[in-house]
Amino acid sequence: MMVGMQFSKAAEAWLPWMVRGLRVLVILALAWVASRLVRRLLKRVRPNVARMMDRHRASTPMEIDNRVSTIVSTLGKLSSLFLWLAATVMALNELTFHIEPLLAGLGVAGLAFGLGAQTLIKDLLGGLFLLLEDQIRIGDAVTINGISGSVEEINFRTTVVRAENGAVHIIPNGSIQTLANLTREFSYYVFETTLAHRADADRALAILQTVGTELAKEEAFHGTILEPMEVYGVEKLGERGALIKGRIKTLPTKQANVGRELNRRVKARLDAEGIAFPPPP
Repeated sequence: MMVGMQFSKAAEAWLPWMVRGLRVLVILALAWVASRLVRRLLKRVRPNVARMMDRHRASTPMEIDNRVSTIVSTLGKLSSLFLWLAATVMALNELTFHIEPLLAGLGVAGLAFGLGAQTLIKDLLGGLFLLLEDQIRIGDAVTINGISGSVEEINFRTTVVRAENGAVHIIPNGSIQTLANLTREFSYYVFETTLAHRADADRALAILQTVGTELAKEEAFHGTILEPMEVYGVEKLGERGALIKGRIKTLPTKQANVGRELNRRVKARLDAEGIAFPPPP
């Protein structure tokens, strides 16, 4: 009888803990299932993300796949972190641990971290949207916050731009206020020069059109120049002379090479025709 009573008391003492242990196992199992479901959901939406990033048809499949993999992996890790953190708190609560002081401490620490990490979070979100929206790509010629150059790296926190003089600018993604992409799908080289007032502007415009047409027909620039030269005409009249202007459409990042050759040929042809530039100021 005494043994039975002792066993009954022991069972009564251990039964709540067994129930709590079972609940903890259920919580952990649900967290594991939820994390798996989130990862599976992210894999399902991955093609939609890739299609959204490829709406401009300007990135290679490998570039798109790398960006999508980075985004999906990061979102998966963040979701798993939050799920397991919530499961740990619930499990400790089931085991009758006093988590109120812990939560209070975490709240204070989280508040301090949040206040100190606002810029970091802003940079991370900015980088995420840069990748997700495919605003720029590595190799693009851009102007970011007034800084011009070629994009060398696109990270979650920073974008690295190398200027023409070789200087490397590391720009926090959260601080990007203005962004001009000069190489999205195509580029333009804008030609402009000032002629002396006594120069034959009509003849100069005809030369510009002719040189642009000849350049587009050459094998060296076949496929690089996308459309015939657009000659705008006399843009304005100034004190020193008449400004003539035009532009030529090229493949992305090829506008500088085309522009240099166009300038060289137009200069030589204008000199040969005796069309004068204004004297130095």
